[in-house]
Amino acid sequence: MSLTSKNKTAANTYELEVEISAEKFEEGVQKAFLRAKNKINVPGFRKGKAPRKIIEREYGEGVFYEDAVNMLYPEAVDSAVEEADLELVDRPNVEVTDINKDTGVKLKVTCTTKPEVTVKDYLGIEAEKVVNAVTDEDVDKEIDKIREKNVRIIDIDDRAAQDGDIVVIDFEGFKDGVAFEGGKAEKFELTLGSGQFIPGFEEKVVGHSIGEEFDIDVTFPEDYNSEELKGAACVFKIKLHEIKGKELPEFDDEFVKDTSEFETVDEFKADIKEKLEKAAQDKADADFEQKIFDKVIENMEAEVPDCMYESRAREMAQELQGRLSSQGISFDMYCQITNQTPEAVINTFKTQAEPQVKLRLALEKIVELENITATDEEAEEEIKKIADNYKMEVDEVKKYINAEDVKKDVCVGKAVDLIKGAAKVK
Repeated sequence: MSLTSKNKTAANTYELEVEISAEKFEEGVQKAFLRAKNKINVPGFRKGKAPRKIIEREYGEGVFYEDAVNMLYPEAVDSAVEEADLELVDRPNVEVTDINKDTGVKLKVTCTTKPEVTVKDYLGIEAEKVVNAVTDEDVDKEIDKIREKNVRIIDIDDRAAQDGDIVVIDFEGFKDGVAFEGGKAEKFELTLGSGQFIPGFEEKVVGHSIGEEFDIDVTFPEDYNSEELKGAACVFKIKLHEIKGKELPEFDDEFVKDTSEFETVDEFKADIKEKLEKAAQDKADADFEQKIFDKVIENMEAEVPDCMYESRAREMAQELQGRLSSQGISFDMYCQITNQTPEAVINTFKTQAEPQVKLRLALEKIVELENITATDEEAEEEIKKIADNYKMEVDEVKKYINAEDVKKDVCVGKAVDLIKGAAKVK
């Protein structure tokens, strides 16, 4: 197997011509025959006992060619890419251009490569850092959130349902007078104003009282995830069983003692203000860092292949699936709740993916320009951090990650520290 030519056909695109020798091809055909022979019936022979030549005469000389090529081409392509000294960012497209038992196999391999990158003025970047002052109103809002977490739910029977109430209802949905699947529930708890149901539903429960039975006319959104219900005018039959309201606790010293380690309102407020000020400082630091990175991206030039953005978006969607799974939520359920298709979810990440890909490319170039390196010990320490984060043994983590990739990440981290350390506040 050998690389016979390498041609750059466009920015970040190379076309390789690769040959698999007749001898190597024959080995592949023989292996394909041995794998398949037990499944092949040939008249006059017991199953699996027909010689290869008989099978080829019966089914054609090329009966095993496809399987042989499928076995051989991955190694041939990997070898050719390595020989061509290309760093790929996508799976190569492989086309068989010729196949012959006497001359072997010829392949055309189209490769998308990592782009050439230039980056300048990445040291001494200036950016504004704004730390927002914490006001008494901010403290009061935080206290209201804490009171909300300690709210008491009370039964209401002397008034109609209002926005913010929790109602217990039976409902069933009908389209053109026929009940549709998934549109029925009994004793369902719904917080009015939460936006849990489609627009128009919750608003039309407001004003009704316990024991009432009534109809709600709604129109499903045009982008709803059910083809049957997209844009459909439907009727929901409702029975309202209960109304529950929220009673907020008084904010006093007793409340403070019950919900915190403090004794008085003043102590509690001082602690909240301190935490809010730290959060404001952390946000200012994060915003400052983002401004620096935006400037690095601005000062970077590269023709980035779209497949790199697509790949990162898919990685982000997989990361989302992992987070959802840890919460016991399936990706399909998430798509249903958010009224999106899986591809639509991936598309939502593309906007975020673009600057991430560009920044990574810029940082990798800075690693090269600054001759930044990572030791085996630093890589080992990084692997240990990964193991601790995922509560795994180090040796187990090493089965899934490449030490050289970890070193690259360590180097990129050093590049980040270099840029941040040299940055200046305007």
